[in-house]
Amino acid sequence: MTDEHLAAYPALAERLQKRGINVEDVKDKLKKQHIETPSWGYGNSGTRFKVFAWPGAARNIHERLADAGYIHKLTGVAPSVAIHIPWDKTEDYSALRQEAQSHGIEIGAVNPNLFQDEEYKLGSVCNPSPATQEQALAHMIECCEIMEKTGSKLLSLWFADGTNYAGQDSVVDRKHRMENALRETYKHLPKGSRMLVEYKFFEPAFFTTDIPDWGTAYALCLKLGDQAQVLVDTGHHAQGTNIPMIVAYLLDEGKLGGFHFNARQYADDDLIVGTTNPFELFNIFHELVSAGDKAKDVAYMIDQSHNIEPKLEAMLQSVIHCQVAYAKALLVDRKALAEAQRGGDVLGAYRVMMEAYDTDVRPLLAKVRQEMGIDPDPIGVYRKDDYARRVAKERGVASGALGGFPG
Repeated sequence: MTDEHLAAYPALAERLQKRGINVEDVKDKLKKQHIETPSWGYGNSGTRFKVFAWPGAARNIHERLADAGYIHKLTGVAPSVAIHIPWDKTEDYSALRQEAQSHGIEIGAVNPNLFQDEEYKLGSVCNPSPATQEQALAHMIECCEIMEKTGSKLLSLWFADGTNYAGQDSVVDRKHRMENALRETYKHLPKGSRMLVEYKFFEPAFFTTDIPDWGTAYALCLKLGDQAQVLVDTGHHAQGTNIPMIVAYLLDEGKLGGFHFNARQYADDDLIVGTTNPFELFNIFHELVSAGDKAKDVAYMIDQSHNIEPKLEAMLQSVIHCQVAYAKALLVDRKALAEAQRGGDVLGAYRVMMEAYDTDVRPLLAKVRQEMGIDPDPIGVYRKDDYARRVAKERGVASGALGGFPG
C-alpha cells in the first residue's frame, strides 16, 4: 500500500493547496513532532489480574533503551524515552544518558514509583504515617537528582494515594500533606525543568482519590509556581468527560505541561492511543494546534502497558496514531472555521472539522517519512525486519512483570 500512498500524494497535496493549506508548512511541523515512549511499555506489564509474558520483551533498562531507539529509527519522531524509578534504577545515570544517546535517543521524563512499596498501602505522601511521608518525599527528591544526571527536564508525578472508606482519613489533612510534599520537591527541581502533576478520578482507591481531577491538579500547580504544570492522561477520566475542553482551558492558562497518551473503554488506560476514540484524539490535537505558541512546551508522552499485544508493534502503532491525529489537526481550515464560528454557523463549523478529520493522511505521512530519509511504511518494515525475532531469540520469555500498573 505504501507505493499507492506515495502515488496518491500529489493529488492530495493539490487538493489541500486549493483549500488554502500550506502543505510544506504542514510537512515541516510533522517532521518536528516529538512523541516520547515509556520504558515500561517495552517490558512485561499490564493488568493486575494477569501479565502475559511476551517473547523478547525487554528485561532491563538497557534492553528498553535499545527498543526505544529502534522505534525512533522506524518513525523518526520518538527521540526520547521516559524512565520509571526504581524499575529503571542503575548505578551510573551519566553512563545511562550516554547509552541512550548511542541509540539515537535521550532520557525524557523521570517517573517516581509511589505506589508499590509495602509502606504505601495507605498512600505515599498522603499517608498518615510521617515516616512513610518522608520515605516518599526522599524518593521524589532522589528523582530530581536523577534528572540532573540524565539531562531530563521533566519530573512526572502520579499518586495512587486515596482512601477506600468513609472516615478512613481526613481529606483536608491529606490535602495538606500533598501540598507540603509537592512544595518540598519543587525546591529540588533542576534549573529549567518542570514538574508535571497527573490526576486520576479513581483507582486504586475507591472512596476518595487525593488528586482526582484536573481542577485539583491545577490548584496545586498554581500554588507551586511556573515550573509546575498539569499532566493530562487521556485514560484517567470518567465516561463522557470532554478532554479536548480541559486541554483548551489549561493551554489558555499556561498550565498544560504534557500528556500521557493511551485509550480506554471503561476504567483504565492500557490500550493503544487512538483505538477507542480517534475523533477525541483528533480534537485534542486540534486544540493544541489552535493554541499556537501556548502549546510549544507541551510534552507528548505515551503511557501504555501492553498486555496481549506485541510490545514493539504496539508501541509503533501508538506513535503512528499520534502522527495521524496531528496530521489531520494540521489540515483544519482555521480561517473558514473562524468565519463559521463568528457567523454562528453551527453545522458549517462542524463540516470544516470533519473535512480535516475525514482526510486520508496516509499519503502525506508516507511523503513526510520519505523526505526524512526513513521508510514510508514503518509497520511494513517492522514486520519484515528481524529485530523482533532476534531479540525474542536472545532474550527469551521473561517470567514475571516489570511492575504493577503505572499511572
